[in-house]
Amino acid sequence: MAHSSSPHPSWSHSTWTWEPPVPPPPPSGSSPFHRLWLGFMVARVCIAVVLLLLLGTMMALDLAPVNFWQLGLCGTYLAAVLAVSLLTRPTPPGRSFDAQWVSTIGIDLLTFSTLHFLQTAGLNYSPLFALPVLTASVLGSGLLALGTAAGVTLLLLVDAWLEGLALADHTARTVQAGLTGGGYFFVAVLANQLAVRLEREEQAARRSLSAARTQAHVNEVVIDTLTDGLLVVGADWRIHAANPSARQLLGWQAREAPASLALVSRPGWKPLAALAQRTFYSGAAQSAEIAVDLAPGERLHLRVRTRLTPPQDPYSETLCVMFLQDLREAEAQLRTEKLAAMGRMSAAVAHEIRNPLAAITQANSLLAEELAEPGQQQLAALVGKNTQRLSQIVEEILNLVRVQSPSTDWLDLDQVVQGQVSDWQRHTAGSNRVELRLGSSPAWAAFDGEHLRRILVNLLDNALRYASDTPAAIVVATDVHGSQARLHVWSDGGPLDPSVQRHLFEPFFSSESRSSGLGLYICRELCDRHGARIAYSRELAVDGSAREGNNFTVSFRTRTAVVPGGAPFDTIRA
Repeated sequence: MAHSSSPHPSWSHSTWTWEPPVPPPPPSGSSPFHRLWLGFMVARVCIAVVLLLLLGTMMALDLAPVNFWQLGLCGTYLAAVLAVSLLTRPTPPGRSFDAQWVSTIGIDLLTFSTLHFLQTAGLNYSPLFALPVLTASVLGSGLLALGTAAGVTLLLLVDAWLEGLALADHTARTVQAGLTGGGYFFVAVLANQLAVRLEREEQAARRSLSAARTQAHVNEVVIDTLTDGLLVVGADWRIHAANPSARQLLGWQAREAPASLALVSRPGWKPLAALAQRTFYSGAAQSAEIAVDLAPGERLHLRVRTRLTPPQDPYSETLCVMFLQDLREAEAQLRTEKLAAMGRMSAAVAHEIRNPLAAITQANSLLAEELAEPGQQQLAALVGKNTQRLSQIVEEILNLVRVQSPSTDWLDLDQVVQGQVSDWQRHTAGSNRVELRLGSSPAWAAFDGEHLRRILVNLLDNALRYASDTPAAIVVATDVHGSQARLHVWSDGGPLDPSVQRHLFEPFFSSESRSSGLGLYICRELCDRHGARIAYSRELAVDGSAREGNNFTVSFRTRTAVVPGGAPFDTIRA
C-alpha cells in the first residue's frame, strides 16, 4: 500500500485524548504492500512472456518483420523482471526518491518506449505504459505517480511529433497523445488517492485490532484473577468461557475445554442451567442461592448472579454471564470482619476489666485472712480460684490481640504429649478409644507448654466428635521425620468435604452450626507464633493398620541432643 507522507497525529485538536500508537507493520512477507508488489511483479513477468511468445511466433511464421535483437530485448526484459522479483525486497517510499524504482518503473519505461518508437512488428505498445503508471501510483508516493505519468506523456508526445514529421500531420497525433497522457494523469491521481485512503484505513484497522487485543488481554487477566467464579453460557447451554475460580468451584478438570461441556451435560449442574434458562426467558438479571451436587455426598452452596450481554449485531449471540460465589467463603469473610471488630472491642473490654478484677482479687485475699470458719474460707478460696481464672482469660485475650514475641520453651515432645493425653483422658468420656504411640525421643520441640496443651486438647476434642466407638479409633503419635519432630492426631472419621478442607483453618468456618469455628484457627495461630506448621491430610492410620482416616499433623522446630545438664544443644535442626 502507498504510504502517506503526512504523519498521523497522536493528539486530537485541543482535547488531550490519547490515541493508541500505530502498531508496527506486519512482516514484509505478509504485508499488503508486499502482496501488491508481488502482484505487479507477476503482471510484469506475464507481459514479458507474452511479448516474447508473440514476437517469436510472428518471426517464426513470418507474419511481420521481427529481428533477433527485438527478441533479445524482450528476453532481457524478462530476465530483468525475474531478477528484480527474486533478488530484491521492496521498501515503502519515503520523502526522497528511492533508487529501487529505477529497477521497476525505469526498466518498464525503457523497454516499452523502445518497442513503441521502433513500432516493432507493427504493434501499438502505448497501452503497456499503464503498467508503470499504476505501479508508481499504487506502490509509490504521489510525486512518483505524477512524475511517471508525466514521463509517459512526454514519450507519447515525442513519438507523435516524430510521426508527424514523417506524415506532415502533427495535429491528430499530438491530440491523441495528449488525451492519452491526460488519461494517464487521471489514472495516476485517482489510483494514488485510493491507495492512500486504503493505507489509512489499514492503519486504523491495525490500531483498532491492537487496541482490541490489548483490551481482550486485560480482560483475560482480570477474569482469571477474580476470586468469584465466572461462566459464560449460550442459549444452547454451551459454555463459552470459564475462569479458574469457576473450574475450582465446580470440580472442573483442566483438560476439558469449555466448548466440550454444557450446563445440562452434568446432572449436578441442573440448578445452574435452570437459572440461566430463567435469565434468557425473562431477559433480566437474576440472583439466587442454589446447591450444586459435585459428587456423591458432596454439595456446594453458591450465590449466583446472572447478566445478559446485548447482541452487537444481528448475527451475534446473546450470552448469559454467571458470577458464582461460594456461600461458605462469603460467610467466613463476613465472620472474619466481625472477628476483627470484636477483637478490638474485646481487647478494650479486657483492658478495662483488669483493674476491677485486680481489686476484687486483693480484697478477697484480705478478707480471707479474717475468716475463721471453714465454710467461709472455702467460699473465699472459690472466689480466688475464679478470679485467677478470669485473670488468665483476660491475659489470653490481650495476648491474641497484641503483637509480641512468643514465649518458646524446648519441650521433650514425648513426655509432654504423654502427660497431656493422660490428663485429657481423665476428664473426658470415651477416652478408652485413644491409643498413644510415642516415637520422637530424644527430639526437643520449640513450643510453649500451655499452647501445646491447648492445641492437643482441641485436636482430641475434634477427633472424638467424629470418631467411631471402636478401640483405637483415635491414635496420638509422635515421630521424627527428616529434621522435624511431628505430632499426629488421627481418627477414623469419615472424609471431609473438599469444600470444607479448603477452609479448615479459617476463623468462624465450621461444617456444624453449633460450632464456633475458632478451634482450628487458634491452633494455626499458635503454631505460626512458634514457627511450627499444622496440616490436614486423609491417610492411613499412623499405627500401621490399613484403616483410612483424618490426620492432623503438627511439625515443630526441633533439637535432637541433650547436654549432661539436661539442656539441649543450641544447634537447631532446620
